[in-house]
Amino acid sequence: MATYQRLMPAAAARPRPAYPSDLTDAQWALLEPLLRERDPAGPGRPASVALREIVNALLYIKQTGCPWRYLPHDLPPRSTVHYYFEKWTADGTLEEVNRHLRERSRRQAGRAAQPTAGIIDSQTAKSAEASQEVGWDGGK
Repeated sequence: MATYQRLMPAAAARPRPAYPSDLTDAQWALLEPLLRERDPAGPGRPASVALREIVNALLYIKQTGCPWRYLPHDLPPRSTVHYYFEKWTADGTLEEVNRHLRERSRRQAGRAAQPTAGIIDSQTAKSAEASQEVGWDGGK
């Protein structure tokens, strides 16, 4: 005679402890519209990793300076994080996010969204070609 065991639903996975580099809810509300998948109904398997966790992993790498392979196990796999990093870099998404945040910050400070002037430092912009010797500076 078969015995039946009552099946209990699995306990919901606890959210991982937050890292200091993780996005706040307010920060994510600003970034989510810019990072949303453009055509989620397109070909291929639907994404199974939350984009917020991808951004949290990228911020963790930026803040700690750790190599990709040292990404903690409670964050998405490094191959997934690297895929999104390469994708967003190639299609200009990261540049667009940076532009959007810069313009928002400038507007909050009461300035024009686009800068009207720039400063070029003589130490940064070389005046001679790299192959020419232009003198000697003992302080460098």
